[in-house]
Amino acid sequence: MADEMEIEKAEEDFKEFEKSQHYEASDIQVLEGLEPVRKRPGMYIGSTDERGLHHLITEIVDNSIDEALAGYCDNIEVFLLKDGSCRVIDNGRGIPTGIHQPENKSAVEICLTKLHAGGKFGGEGYHISGGLHGVGVSCVNALSETLIVDVYQNGSHFHQEYHRGVPNEPLKIVEPASNHGTTITFKPDDEIFETTNFNYETIKNRFREIAFLNKGITISLTDERGEEVKFDKFHFDGGIKEYVEYLNRGKTPLFEKPVYINKIGKKNEVEIAMQYNDGYSEVIFAYANNINTEEGGTHLDGFKNYLTKIINEYGHKEKLLKPEEKLSGEDVREGLTAVISVKLTDPQFEGQTKTKLGNSEMRAIVGNALQEGFGSYLEENPKDAKEIILRSITAQRARDAARNARELARRKGALETTTLPGKLTDCSEANPALSEIYLVEGDSAGGSAKGGRDPRYQAILPLRGKILNVQKATLSRSLSSEEIKAMITAFGCGIQDDYNSEKLRYDKIICMTDADVDGSHIRILLLTFFFRFMPKLIEEGHVYVAQPPLYKINCGSEEHYIYTEEEMTTFMATNTKKITGQQRYKGLGEMDASQLWETTMDPERRVLLKVNMSDAIEADKTGDNPEVRRKFIEENATLVKNLDI
Repeated sequence: MADEMEIEKAEEDFKEFEKSQHYEASDIQVLEGLEPVRKRPGMYIGSTDERGLHHLITEIVDNSIDEALAGYCDNIEVFLLKDGSCRVIDNGRGIPTGIHQPENKSAVEICLTKLHAGGKFGGEGYHISGGLHGVGVSCVNALSETLIVDVYQNGSHFHQEYHRGVPNEPLKIVEPASNHGTTITFKPDDEIFETTNFNYETIKNRFREIAFLNKGITISLTDERGEEVKFDKFHFDGGIKEYVEYLNRGKTPLFEKPVYINKIGKKNEVEIAMQYNDGYSEVIFAYANNINTEEGGTHLDGFKNYLTKIINEYGHKEKLLKPEEKLSGEDVREGLTAVISVKLTDPQFEGQTKTKLGNSEMRAIVGNALQEGFGSYLEENPKDAKEIILRSITAQRARDAARNARELARRKGALETTTLPGKLTDCSEANPALSEIYLVEGDSAGGSAKGGRDPRYQAILPLRGKILNVQKATLSRSLSSEEIKAMITAFGCGIQDDYNSEKLRYDKIICMTDADVDGSHIRILLLTFFFRFMPKLIEEGHVYVAQPPLYKINCGSEEHYIYTEEEMTTFMATNTKKITGQQRYKGLGEMDASQLWETTMDPERRVLLKVNMSDAIEADKTGDNPEVRRKFIEENATLVKNLDI
């Protein structure tokens, strides 16, 4: 009897197992629809924060760029509308409108409701496409409250509307039309996204980048949301050559024009633009099918490896290098600004977010293009070639000297001392993941911060005046600065090659400076210090900028803190209560401890700006020219993006 019961139980368990297997197979079929996109948007666009929001625009514009790469589009217009929608207009061929079999639906509806539908999967619609591994317009449709598509082709204007990915009615012809192209108008769904407020500066920077990468294309951005309409238009006949010149603005180039290399194959194209300047850092951007491969990949590997090989070979041939001398990759790239753009028919990106190119053949393809183009340049321009070699030798010696300076500083205890700086008011929390440190401008503000902080997890390090500009200073001089030594010691993680994130004493490093031009200058100097000495601090997401208020307004017993001039304008226009007091904060020192805590330091109410590498590169890009820095600071002092609230 016991054996029979066990057999029956085993049979029941097996039936349940079969059911579970059948359920999983059915579930895979369900994932073909758009519902999974709404349930797990992060799987498709990376996140539901501001970055994910802007990815929607990128997906739509990528389709227009694909039309441009195919030779059918040269103008793209983007509008940020008052109701929070975004409209993208191109003059391409238009999404095909014919009936697609066997679904018996228009090709437009198939593209908008099927995740992997389009002209980029094995057909002849596109030779090169940046959107092949993306999620496309169907994902944008799924994550939008409303989406409207208008297609102009074959003498007709076609129109269809969607609500959260579901069509209201089939595609229909609404009127005759003589133009051609596609217009997509979508409103991001506030049920999905943490914010649906598009950042104009973020979009503008991306469109400038797209225009650089696709010479001859015109792309414009119009923001109709505010009281004043914002407008920018980008068109670069010089393409990535102009991009390198743009990146090098504020710096002194070693030779007049960037070196430009263009090699076209049957299934790929390589473009390289490069120019050395008198700075110390390298700025290299690598793209594959217009996608910024932030993690690099085979095309970037090929460029770096062959550049080192080419310069060493030339140096030995011309006896500028001794037989036993060999320049490293870091040596030959110091002061180099370069853009590598490859286009290929079958890109293999690692990861859904397409941040690393994996096509192994691109190492040699890019390397050979560089060998042919840059190698010829060195032969034809011996003066420039000699300057590059001598600069690389100088970089090598400076690197050796810097290594010696670090060793000397370590022996003297400047980098590995266990004694924290005297001006540091530390927190009691021993777990770095729960701790944060405020870098505060001035002793007065430092006093208020010490009084207002939560001593359990908030440390205060006051800084006196503007720190040393490390962009123009040697390592030994930088390490002799008391303010810089204090920061290095307080953070505990070391610098440059000695950086160790496991030794970092605080999870958040927060720059808290006055909300004026001087405060902005100090922030840029701090970002430059982090970028030159501790770039991984930024890459790992540890650097923040505090946002102190500009105004305090009293309306009877109510107090209001205003953080931007735009917010002030809106408040004055909409406030219906009598204002009984209005104060403009000129500096953090004007706030007492409780006000500073309430407005700038309380995690429940404060607003922090999280710094990323593009912010640091932008700060570094202002160069050593004081006039360029001043203009940059004045133009960008009040810009806020990537908010961490």
